[in-house]
Amino acid sequence: MAIPKVCGIETEYGIHATGPDANPVTASSVLVNAYASEVDRRTGWDFEDETPEKDARGYAREGAMPPMVETHLANTVLTNGARYYVDHAHPEYSTPECIDPLELVCHDKAGEEIIRRSMVAASNLPTSPVVIAYKNNSDGKGNSYGCHENYLMDRSVPFANVVAGVIPHFVTRQIFAGAGKVGTETTSFGGEQVRYQISQRAEFFEEMVGLETTLKRPIVNTRDEPHADPKRFRRLHVIVGDANLAEVATFLKVGTTSIVLAMIEDDMMPAKELHLADPVRAMHYVSADLSMSRALRAADGSTITALDIQWEIFAAARRYAKERGLEVIGDEAVGEMVLDRWEGVLHGLETDPSTLVHQIDWVAKRNLIEAYRDRHGCNWDDHRLAALDLQYHDLRPERSLFARLSMERLVSDEAVAEAVTEPPKRTRAWFRGRCLARWPNAVVTANWDSLVFDLGTDPLRRVPMMDPLKGTAEHTASLLEACDSPTELLDRLSS
Repeated sequence: MAIPKVCGIETEYGIHATGPDANPVTASSVLVNAYASEVDRRTGWDFEDETPEKDARGYAREGAMPPMVETHLANTVLTNGARYYVDHAHPEYSTPECIDPLELVCHDKAGEEIIRRSMVAASNLPTSPVVIAYKNNSDGKGNSYGCHENYLMDRSVPFANVVAGVIPHFVTRQIFAGAGKVGTETTSFGGEQVRYQISQRAEFFEEMVGLETTLKRPIVNTRDEPHADPKRFRRLHVIVGDANLAEVATFLKVGTTSIVLAMIEDDMMPAKELHLADPVRAMHYVSADLSMSRALRAADGSTITALDIQWEIFAAARRYAKERGLEVIGDEAVGEMVLDRWEGVLHGLETDPSTLVHQIDWVAKRNLIEAYRDRHGCNWDDHRLAALDLQYHDLRPERSLFARLSMERLVSDEAVAEAVTEPPKRTRAWFRGRCLARWPNAVVTANWDSLVFDLGTDPLRRVPMMDPLKGTAEHTASLLEACDSPTELLDRLSS
């Protein structure tokens, strides 16, 4: 039986800084520290359980380079349960654990708002460089940065089954989850002229399965760091996604993937053979095929289009929902919403993609750029189009092209504002966030699966949280309300 698909998104934001001694690492640190100071938030990250080198296959390719753990850079944990920190040369916002894709859309949008508030806070510092943040995936110079997703899975499911099940979906879901991109930055297309792509990230992937996230990027990442009880749980770390601004695109990206993973756990994948002969090449082809009609070579020698693969997966998802229900992705009603949106978007892509101009990023951006080309007679290599591409992702409200569009909303401004400070109620993020809100000076460090308290006496006290579905408001709200101090809380927990 599939387990609940607790999920989260980690977004590395693009950054541009100007001023004396400005560089990306310094600018990213300025953003994080300015916001932390503004909200009086100084709780650091506990790196004790970080194991980025552990591979789900039990081995790593010779020469593999897992992500480095950078303990010296700016890092803080927020009262909404999220982590906000500097990852290499980017400010990164990791949402708290969410129970369903609609809740995750809200907390992903809260991350954008936190970045905007960070820019304002940084601008008020007398010696700060001018810092601009973008929610995109590449700098136009061949460097890509990620928007990673995380999903809770049952450890008992063989990892080989996960790989086989997710690759067709990961290769093709970009047709509704891509953020759009002018031109190319790599040699992935072998000299083929590509004026506009569906995905910002697709061309940067070079392998089918692997541990890396910045070099030799794999379609399926094997990082085995569950941030939970490793005997019971697996965290599937997904690195193939684009950073979406469109709420419908984020909702479908996470919702469809959650359902696919549940189907893998319950062994209810499509009966039709969907394995691709060359998934990496297929991923590139799909990104460059705006008609979505290009035939991809399947492992059995037949051919199939990206749209056909998505229709097959969708049909299996409908059968799964009928037989097993969709409570596994947090809520039956939200699950049905995913299916209805999935079907509607696939139909729109098949008949007339322009009908999705208010829902899907790559369609909305292409529409903007085509309109500009018509007005100004630009060729596709005109530098102004690349500038428009970047401006779509600009998080400054007065500069963002996305902000000027009438994109469909799934969550309200009020809900997003609340999510900036309040944690989700149905995961352990609730306990983390509420402890940080009530006793910020007592929580020394935090991470996904524990909190460390300083009660003024030796030793420090660690509270483990190894089950993402424990520590919810239902489980702990009464306990927290009944305790007047962290000492009383830990005494009660110990007893």
